[in-house]
Amino acid sequence: MATYFYDQQCRRFLTQFGAIFSHLDVQYGSDPKGNPILHRVPVVYGNSSRQAAAIINNNSASTMPTVPLIAYYISGMEYDQRRTQDPYFIEKVNIRQRTYNRDTGTYESTQGNAFTVERVMPVPYTMRVTVDVWTSSENQKLEIFEQLGVLFNPSLEIQSTDNFIDWTSLTVVYQDRLNWSSRSIPQGNSNAIDITSWTFYMPIWISSPIKISKMGMIQKIIASIYKGSALIDMKDDALLLGTRQKITPYGYQLLLVGNRLQILPAALPTTDNQEIDNPSAGPDTSVYWHSVLNAYGTIRPGVSQIVLENEYMVTEIVGTIDYNADDDRLLIYTIDASTLPSNTLDSVDMIIDPDVKYPNNAHQPSNTLPASAVGQRYLIVNDIAEQRIYTLGTTLAWPGLTRGATANDIIEYGSISRTVLTSGTQALGASTLTLVSVADIDVGYTITDTVSGATLGVVTVVMYDSNQIVIDTALVSAISNGVSLTVTGTGWFVDYHPSDAVDYVTNTTSGIQYRINGGVWRKSYDGYYEQGEWRVVI
Repeated sequence: MATYFYDQQCRRFLTQFGAIFSHLDVQYGSDPKGNPILHRVPVVYGNSSRQAAAIINNNSASTMPTVPLIAYYISGMEYDQRRTQDPYFIEKVNIRQRTYNRDTGTYESTQGNAFTVERVMPVPYTMRVTVDVWTSSENQKLEIFEQLGVLFNPSLEIQSTDNFIDWTSLTVVYQDRLNWSSRSIPQGNSNAIDITSWTFYMPIWISSPIKISKMGMIQKIIASIYKGSALIDMKDDALLLGTRQKITPYGYQLLLVGNRLQILPAALPTTDNQEIDNPSAGPDTSVYWHSVLNAYGTIRPGVSQIVLENEYMVTEIVGTIDYNADDDRLLIYTIDASTLPSNTLDSVDMIIDPDVKYPNNAHQPSNTLPASAVGQRYLIVNDIAEQRIYTLGTTLAWPGLTRGATANDIIEYGSISRTVLTSGTQALGASTLTLVSVADIDVGYTITDTVSGATLGVVTVVMYDSNQIVIDTALVSAISNGVSLTVTGTGWFVDYHPSDAVDYVTNTTSGIQYRINGGVWRKSYDGYYEQGEWRVVI
């Protein structure tokens, strides 16, 4: 069942049609000074049905009709096939309002909301209206005729509404025919009221409801004959021989730094987001958000959104926007955390250059990190050389990293446990042990028998070149060749080393999430977004 709809379209045409006859006067003699006494001719809608006649007679059978009187009514409605056009045509009209102040009830000079109106092709009809002019004398009839007869030469234009969106509001009224008198040869002494019937017709249009939608800022159009994953498919240049297109009006770029979005000219050179700290601030430009967004409607703080597409993410990044009162080149961008990628690695405390920033930095106290404590994690941007303590009393910046670490590793301070094998038989009473490898052993580590759990001693000297260690206790029994020993201690170790996988981690100091791909860390979603990689939802 169709949805009920009634917009009083025919009624508005009739109202405007009746207004044509509302200014007519007839003369009722003259006053003592000789000036004519004018009487306005009343206009009513209704035909000569029993109901209309009863109203005119004040619901009394003994009341004489008042004359002069003009009554009009619809006498016909015809479908006009000659004016039929494409019935499936839909026209879209973009409308921009001025901001309405509800407190003052006035419109301001700034732009308000924007809408798209879709108008469906209306249906043509011809409305025929009969006007009955009731008069009591021939002179009254001539007075009214002269006032009306000059209006339709050949037609008179009327307008049903002042809504400029309504493309059916204008029409014209044409004369059709005129029956001058309803009188016939009188019988008896009756003097019937004379009625002149004047027929008009109007070509009108009857419209179906329009569709109104809120305009958003179209920043990307994806045109394709293939339906798949938009983000992935449109990056595949070979897909369907290049049937994908990405279009951004004006070609603007975006720069996201923290919770600030800056709009940039299309021709402005930008980096490729390949550095871990790039970018940290935007360039000095003269492109302002108000001038861009005002063309599409009013931004609603906390509701309007900007959507970003990141080439390394399957989903889109969504955040609400608000203008920055201090700098119109920037938007305040509040990201919906659920649209961000989840961390695949435990968070790091800081991103550091280990050659400059390390615990107990006596050379640069301002760059001293907190004292080493279990659970501390750092993402390093430069290599760390082998940290090998040969004898007790030696101090290094990163104890435990006996093999060193490479740029982009994540190092952590905590418990270390490794297994080593003896090389040859270790004699009873010996304190110097020969192992297959001592590369992962540091001074201060404890050596235990892996099978029995018996403690053999604490390492006091490490001879990395000869794969030997010295412990503080002599062996109470000989140890055979190839026996497994467990080395435990506390120090720094490499918890993560880059691979071919894409991983995410958050810097708890700055709150910024980072992504590694191809062995290089970069900000996960901060950075530059080119045309076609962002759009606005008003």
